[in-house]
This record gives sequence, C-alpha cells and structure tokens, in this order.
Amino acid sequence: MSAPATEATPADRRRWARYLVEERAEGAVYQRLATRRSGEEKEILLSLADAERRHEQHWLDLLGGEPARLPKAGLRSRLLGWMAGRFGSIFVLALAQSAEARSPYDQEKFATPAMRADEKVHHEVVRGLAARGRRRLSGSFRAAVFGANDGLVSNLALVLGIGATGVSGSFVLFSGIAGLLAGALSMGAGEFVSVRSQRELLAATEANGDADATAGDLDIDENELALVYRARGMDQDEALTRARRIVTAARQGVRRAATGPIGVGGGADHEIVGSDWTAAISSFLLFASGAIIPVLPWIFGMSGGPAILVALVLVGVALLCTGAMVGILSGGPPLRRALRQLIIGFGAAAITYGLGLIFGVSAA
Repeated sequence: MSAPATEATPADRRRWARYLVEERAEGAVYQRLATRRSGEEKEILLSLADAERRHEQHWLDLLGGEPARLPKAGLRSRLLGWMAGRFGSIFVLALAQSAEARSPYDQEKFATPAMRADEKVHHEVVRGLAARGRRRLSGSFRAAVFGANDGLVSNLALVLGIGATGVSGSFVLFSGIAGLLAGALSMGAGEFVSVRSQRELLAATEANGDADATAGDLDIDENELALVYRARGMDQDEALTRARRIVTAARQGVRRAATGPIGVGGGADHEIVGSDWTAAISSFLLFASGAIIPVLPWIFGMSGGPAILVALVLVGVALLCTGAMVGILSGGPPLRRALRQLIIGFGAAAITYGLGLIFGVSAA
C-alpha cells in the first residue's frame, strides 16, 4: 500500500467499496464456472477465485471491516455472474478475458504491486482457458457461424434484388425458398468435402506402430527403425537411441506404442478440425435458419416495400447478434464486430437491390 488508509478521503472509501464488490463478483464467477468443469481447468478456476478473495480482503482491511452499505457490482460483473450459472464457460471466459484486460489497479495508489501483477496474470490465465474452449468449438462453430451469415446475406441480397424488379410476391417467395435450398445444400456438401479431405490428409501423415510391432525381429545394431524416427523429425542420435530402446523392449516381450514426433498426436489435430458430418449438418441447418429470415415477410403474405423493410429489420437484428457472438468468442469488441457484420450484409443487399431497380420489369 503506497499511502496509509488514515489519509483516505470519503471518495477513496467509496472507490474501495466498489473494488470490494467487484472482486467478490469476479470470484463468484470463477467459483461457479469451476462447478461446471473438472480436472485441471477446475483447479485453475478455483485458484483464480482464491486470488480474488485475497484482493477482496485487501479492500476489507482498508475499510476496517464490512461496510454497512455496499454499492452494486457493475452491469458487466452481474451479467457474467448470471451467465456463469446458465451458459457454457466459453462465453463467460471470453467476456471475462475482456474484463481482466481493463484492470483499474494500474492507476490505483492503494493497490499493491502484487495485486497489479495478479491482474495481468489473471488476464493471461483466462485467455488461455478461453483459448481451450475456442479450440474445442473451432470445427463445428466455424461452420455454424459462417453458414448462418451466408444464409442471411445471400438470401437477403437475392430476395431484395428480385423484389426490386417489381415481380409478384409469390415469385419473390419462390426465389427465396429456392435460394435457401440451393445454398444450404451447397454449404453442407462443401463443408463435408472440406473437413473430410482435411481429416484424410491428417490420417495420411499420422505415425503408426507397425514398425514397432515387428521390432523384436530386427538386428539391434543394424536396422532401419532409426530411419522411421528420423523421418518423423528426430535427429540422428535421438532416433538411434529410440530405435535401440524399442528393439530391446520388444525382445524382452514389452509392447511399446509409437508416439508422434513433435508431442502433438493426430487425435488432437482431428479434434481441432472437427467432424465432417457435424460440419456439414451444421452448415446446412445454420444456412437454412439464416436464409429463412429474409423470406419470412413473404411467407406471411407481405409484399412490396413493407416486406422489404421488415426483411431488412429482421436480418439486421440477426447480423448484429451473430457479429456480437463472434466478437465475444474471439475476444474482440462485440459492438465493432456486430456493426461490421451489419455493414457487410446491408452493403451486399444494397448492390443487388440497385441492380433490381435498374433491370426492373415493372414498366414492362
């Protein structure tokens, strides 16, 4: 502490009280998340909660005990606490990562150097935990988000371009449904082929234990088993040592399993790539769910300008939501990502709407 508590002003004490409730709220978030995890991740989250309690105690000591009245925690902290008990940890950790990056203690003279260092470490720890979740989500989530956005943007552009030509509402509806099915099938097939090809490529480069299985029949001094390990990335001495160890173990009747050359097995690669069927089905369903939104006004019997206006509002809300979700999960600013999605989607729709007006058939 760089200044004694006796020199504190009423404003200082009010600030300490805010820090106190924020530390309690953050500790409660990590505690709740820990109940939803297991193993190492649970231990890490519980350690973060303990650290927040140490910070909480610091402000309690300065205040001279529990104040009679405390302010409410900030909206962000309350939102994180509410989400921690109801949603997956990846969303909460992504938001917590942003919160930990903005520590007020850097300019707080009553915070200790250890507390400032703790906050920076917490940011890195939370970012690491969030990165684990992002890797688990990367395959199917990528297909889901891009599928939904493609459906929203492409079908909005299609129905607005067709609608601007002045054709009947039923024709716009037919065009929208056709665009939905064509796009969803194309996205699903494309994702399936892409992910399946990636998995087959990984499978072709994975190490296997075929060479080790016959190691007992090899000459311990002159054999090509060392070449197997050199081909996997080991240097000559390490490969030879490994080969001799495998041969010796095989002759002693010990089964040994081959391991990958760089410490990351093929299973981890496959987990990151994701399932081909999951990616395909996610792409199909998410594209369809996104593509149906621009068509809803015509499904419910609207036409002309009112239908276009309603379609724009519905798609705009959906684009803002998906953009904000991408921002949260990527650790970026949600509002900026949401606005970016909106601008891109409406920009594409504006171009096709303009073309529809140019080539309109209403005057025909």
